[in-house]
Amino acid sequence: MGIDRIPEPQDWFVPNASMAGAFAPVLDEIEADALPVIGDLPEDLNGLYVRNGPSPAHAPHGRYHWFDGDGMLHAVRFRAGRASYRNRWVQTDGLKAERAAGRALWPGLKEPMPEGALPDDAMKNTSNTDVVFHNGRLYSMWYRGGAVYVVDPLTLATLGKLEQDPRLVGLQISAHSRVDEHTGEFIFFAYGNRPPYMHYGVIGPDGALRSFMPVPLPGPRLPHDCAITPNFTILHDFPLINDPEALARGRYSLQFRQDWPTRLAVIPRHGSPDQIRWFEFSPRYMLHVANAWEERNARGETEIVMVGTPYAMPRAHDGGLDLRRLLHTIATQGMDFELYQWRMNLTTGATREGVVDDILNTEFPMINSAWQGRRNRYAYAILMGRTRTLEQPNFAGLARYDLQTGAAVAYHPGQGYWFSEAPFAPRDGATEEDDGYIVGFVWNGEERRSEVWVSDARDIAAGPVARVILPRRVPHGFHSCWVREDQLAAGGRAA
Repeated sequence: MGIDRIPEPQDWFVPNASMAGAFAPVLDEIEADALPVIGDLPEDLNGLYVRNGPSPAHAPHGRYHWFDGDGMLHAVRFRAGRASYRNRWVQTDGLKAERAAGRALWPGLKEPMPEGALPDDAMKNTSNTDVVFHNGRLYSMWYRGGAVYVVDPLTLATLGKLEQDPRLVGLQISAHSRVDEHTGEFIFFAYGNRPPYMHYGVIGPDGALRSFMPVPLPGPRLPHDCAITPNFTILHDFPLINDPEALARGRYSLQFRQDWPTRLAVIPRHGSPDQIRWFEFSPRYMLHVANAWEERNARGETEIVMVGTPYAMPRAHDGGLDLRRLLHTIATQGMDFELYQWRMNLTTGATREGVVDDILNTEFPMINSAWQGRRNRYAYAILMGRTRTLEQPNFAGLARYDLQTGAAVAYHPGQGYWFSEAPFAPRDGATEEDDGYIVGFVWNGEERRSEVWVSDARDIAAGPVARVILPRRVPHGFHSCWVREDQLAAGGRAA
């Protein structure tokens, strides 16, 4: 089956690596049913796979960065051994304004901000980064923080913003908020360049804002993710910041303060500012958390454990941190990560930390979402290639970790394939944590087409059990979620 033609540079945009090949945008919205399948699509796989990512609707304003494009949701629904596809732009305020103007209006990451403007004010919230399911709806979010857009899971129609409470209006809500499936709560944090620099909140299953409070920081920071347990939320204060002088001029310039510690805030889920406890660790920077949980040690003390994928800390010839290399890696989307663990003893205040795996280079960790905040055994991630083409990352395969035994398995099909974040999808009626599938988009460069690969979560090394052939190319993108069929039936309503 063919795909839509990849636009040529002279057709529409100024060419660069972020708009070439399978990074290039698609310019329409389609629906397709009864998609062809190579292999056997499991009949006990029923639900919705949704992934967010950039697809600019207008020629860029100046130089284009991969992170700049307008958010577009791509969804594949699985029902009784069949699959269907649809895609829709997230109808953000910025996209509507640009459509009315007929052109791009905002600069991107590679362009200077308007004089006197802070980046919070000057960039368009494209809502192109993450997507989660809560309260019968999809929430689409942006990596810089901003309004959360609410989307119908069945039609992908944008329904509005998550601003029922006036305290949420204008808040820079992070892309990486968490949903606790056991309580139905949506736990979020917001951050920006003005005091107190961070806020924290919890929205209940009824959509009401149940908790909201400031989390004062010493200055503006660049947190990206958070973690939850049944009783606590863990927020991050890493020593990576925008250079203050550059920020004052409306520019981005990263600065890593190796003399500052990593600080993790532990907050009771429905706590108050005076209950925030800060724990200090060695300086690092991390984008994504795999999971966190509470456990009792042999002395009966409660420890919080958090596992994630921080950047590896490159070493110079003298054994110290190679700061220039670290900043270059972060700034240019370099792919060099470790699986890492942090431990916080709530009784004694003691901390421990250390590398779990520095052999496999993995990112975009995912787990069975029913284990969110609970001690899980298995984690899945994207295998990252350490070599890059055209200054772009290489999402090269899949990995599975057994956090109990320390074992890890990776699957890499060879050159020419590019993976998307692949969530865990439980088998119908599953009772075990790893009884299900890993589902994700794959760009098949050999055939020049996009596919959805379904792999047995217990045996990813065997390769996909089924490959769904899509009717169009899906541009490379970011984060995703899986929504079970029973969740759709209970909460997803057509617009």
